[in-house]
Amino acid sequence: MIAKRFEDLIFWQKARELTRLIYASTQKVPFRNDRGLRDQIQRSSVSVMSNIAEGFGRGSNSEFAQFLFVAKGSLSEVKSQLYVALDLSYISSAEFKRAYAIAEEISKLTSAFVKSLKDDKKRGLKTC
Repeated sequence: MIAKRFEDLIFWQKARELTRLIYASTQKVPFRNDRGLRDQIQRSSVSVMSNIAEGFGRGSNSEFAQFLFVAKGSLSEVKSQLYVALDLSYISSAEFKRAYAIAEEISKLTSAFVKSLKDDKKRGLKTC
């Protein structure tokens, strides 16, 4: 399947889901009172979505892959920040496991997609 829009990409949809979950979690006390961590994890999760979208719009496989690597970096930030939130009891173990599992799924899907981009000899072809 050829993706016509970044919204068609499963890993972007999962990144959107993760961002919704992060925002919901950060609205609860005491998380919402820790402005530093709250803002950082929100920015990191939005960065995942944004880099996927920006890379998609770049038009070449090599540029898209580069933006996906940046998205994966932001995803690692989210995962690390989830540990901080768990350790400070800002989120429950169940919330942590759910968010971390989504992050892991995004990471795996993104890695597989980068491999397909590298294997594809046609520049700009985005397949799902």
